[in-house]
Amino acid sequence: MKFSDLGLSPELLRAVADKGYDTPTPIQQQAIPAVLGGRDVLAGAQTGTGKTAGFVLPLLQRTVAADGRTPRVLVLTPTRELAAQVAESARVYGRYTNLRTTVIFGGVSEKPQIGALRAGCDILIATPGRLLDLVDQGALDLSRVKHFVLDEADRMLDMGFIHDIKRIIRSLPAARQNLMFSATYSDDIRDLAARFLRDPISIEVAPRNTTAERVEQVAFAVPKEMKRHLLVHLFDHGASGEGTWHQVLVFTRTKHGANRLAQQLENAGIRAAAIHGNKSQAARVRALADFKDGNIAALVATEVASRGLDIKELPQVVNYELPNVPEDYVHRIGRTARAGSTGRAVSLVSPDEASLLRDIERTMRRSVPFLPTPKFEVREPKPPVSRPNASPDNRGGSAPRPKGPGGRLGSRSRRSGRSRRSRNAF
Repeated sequence: MKFSDLGLSPELLRAVADKGYDTPTPIQQQAIPAVLGGRDVLAGAQTGTGKTAGFVLPLLQRTVAADGRTPRVLVLTPTRELAAQVAESARVYGRYTNLRTTVIFGGVSEKPQIGALRAGCDILIATPGRLLDLVDQGALDLSRVKHFVLDEADRMLDMGFIHDIKRIIRSLPAARQNLMFSATYSDDIRDLAARFLRDPISIEVAPRNTTAERVEQVAFAVPKEMKRHLLVHLFDHGASGEGTWHQVLVFTRTKHGANRLAQQLENAGIRAAAIHGNKSQAARVRALADFKDGNIAALVATEVASRGLDIKELPQVVNYELPNVPEDYVHRIGRTARAGSTGRAVSLVSPDEASLLRDIERTMRRSVPFLPTPKFEVREPKPPVSRPNASPDNRGGSAPRPKGPGGRLGSRSRRSGRSRRSRNAF
């Protein structure tokens, strides 16, 4: 099947061709005709399967042309990163239409977003907190929304957005098309779907809670206190002799743990940055851009980054700490092996995490093999050398050496920074 077989307009087919795509993915083959036909849809698909285009393309076609100032399509996402990704897809695929796309989320000034809404918006992509703030201020009118998309619904529930979702749904017109996309199907997801979907077409392109078959999954057994030293060794030598790692997404459980590990990697000479909910939007955008451009080798993230990060040809992810929720493991490793490529997920498993790994394996219905743990050096950072006559701005140490391949540095660098988390941080 080709995209031209799905009933899309010439303008959309041209935009798809510009992206270099010809054959739709399984989720796109099923979702696009259903959405074009006006049906409500409940769709489950693994991350990286092309579900965003599965609803963006047909909704662009159903919206037809720019009309008025208020949105007719509303896409609700759990995180800023995912909102930005969906908005970029809408702009790219809608480049040969005159439809206006606006994205709103917290963590940045609301004034430019209010200005964009006043200028006119056909397709709105939003996170719940900021959307409700602007509705409450009277800066956003949802009375003309004809198509509502709840993207990454399972993550919405995990992040506690259920009450916000219900408020938003009550603000929408009764006559509308509803689409729900989710990487996993839990009982809570099905209950939510039953609340607002009308006679939906159910689409599931992969068995429940399975991971992409193209992801090679391996684990290393290592004491908790030795994990960072093993991770540095893996950056130098690889997991199975493949050589130096140059681009790795590393997951921790907590924001503090992400900050600490990023600093420890920097101290070991590996360029790293942390990304999580307490970081400002500017810091998150900068860290992600540096990672995509190869300026840093390690992006240390919490669960906020397990959805919405679309990094082409990301070779591997590392579970520095296993998640408490097995489904989160699925979302984490789904950041690699996207768009038909292959990838690897490496988990560092301490003895206290053995039960978490068993839960993950039970959920996936497959085992994660352990590789022999290599011998690695325990590298403790050396304290800075202080000189009696050093100025306050230069308290010892040599000037930083230029970075080499893989974002390595010859000297340590320090990064810090924390922003307040507000109600609309997402």
